[in-house]
Amino acid sequence: MKTIDELLAEGVKGKRVFVRADLNVPLAEGTITDDGRIRAVQPTIAKLAEAGARVVVASHLGRPKGAPEPAFSLAPAAARLGELLGSDVAFATDTVGSSAKETVAALTDGQVAVIENLRFNAGETSKDDAERAAFADQLAELADIYVGDGFGAVHRKHASVFDLPARLPHAAGQLIATEVGVLKKLTDEVKRPYVVVLGGAKVSDKLAVIDELLGKADRILIGGGMAYTFLYAKGHEVGISLLQKDQVDKVKEYMARAESTGVELVLPVDILAASDFPDLKTKAPAEYITVDADKIPADKEGLDIGPKTRELYASKIADAATVFWNGPLGVFEHPDYAGGTRAIAQALVDSDAFTVVGGGDSAAAVRTLGFDENAFGHISTGGGASLEYLEGKTLPGLAALEG
Repeated sequence: MKTIDELLAEGVKGKRVFVRADLNVPLAEGTITDDGRIRAVQPTIAKLAEAGARVVVASHLGRPKGAPEPAFSLAPAAARLGELLGSDVAFATDTVGSSAKETVAALTDGQVAVIENLRFNAGETSKDDAERAAFADQLAELADIYVGDGFGAVHRKHASVFDLPARLPHAAGQLIATEVGVLKKLTDEVKRPYVVVLGGAKVSDKLAVIDELLGKADRILIGGGMAYTFLYAKGHEVGISLLQKDQVDKVKEYMARAESTGVELVLPVDILAASDFPDLKTKAPAEYITVDADKIPADKEGLDIGPKTRELYASKIADAATVFWNGPLGVFEHPDYAGGTRAIAQALVDSDAFTVVGGGDSAAAVRTLGFDENAFGHISTGGGASLEYLEGKTLPGLAALEG
């Protein structure tokens, strides 16, 4: 996989360089609430611009259905990128139409442009190879060189991620090189004890990574909504908590495998439970009780790990050499149920381990709860991509850059 430094050594002055970034940032009424992904790709874009490239930045945002939707415009992301770069960033109001062509043609050496949301074109995400290829052909007309730096999208077989690199000389950006280097420390070069913390809503989203980690991790700590399927599999009452009954047999199998292979699989010992899900808009004070994890009342829903579990999990992290964390431990968006997630983040900060926050909601939680990002070894920009890499899957975007 060619690096951006190798590309720069060859010279990019005057060349149109297409950077597939991940500017998929959360928006609230058009305002960016977390610019982490833009900040993550900014160094690659800055390097190219400083070397005299004419930089064309492309990304998706949200899940539009193959047609323009104003709510998913990349205009706010383009404006924020300009602020970070300290220079004007041009914005094209389409992907491969007249605005994109004119905007790119007008670039001079060292200038940057962002084209509109790639998913406004159905060819970007099409499962039809020919339709995807046709869109990739149109994108290729905008550039001389391709740089892949949207790690959060490399697990997608999309036109700009998978098909476009085959049509242009290509290299990996600084962010992707960093992300892959970090993931190798979680797979090929692991320092032990290796502790994995998994949270989030659905156990089905994490089954494949649990399957893989049962042969690699020393301890796996379970929290979030997925924990209740594990507790149910142990025969405990979970009330009206999130439960995937169709996954219970698989969870039982994994618990048995963990015991037989010596992997410590740790479940919550106490829970914050309530009759109603909290109001995440007003964040009105919630009424809840703290109960043992095997005594959740039939009319209550578990919404966070309790204080005993927080202490237990912190103790399991304290002596780790490597920690990977993916998924919040509770409904962290509400202050009354953010304690479990905050406790895990603090345990990572307090440890001497190489700590990796696995993107997505985990990264959002770290920022929302006010932690210094530099206190962690690495905060990934791609939760789904990180998990699939750890599962041992081939990621289309990385395979395309290696080709």
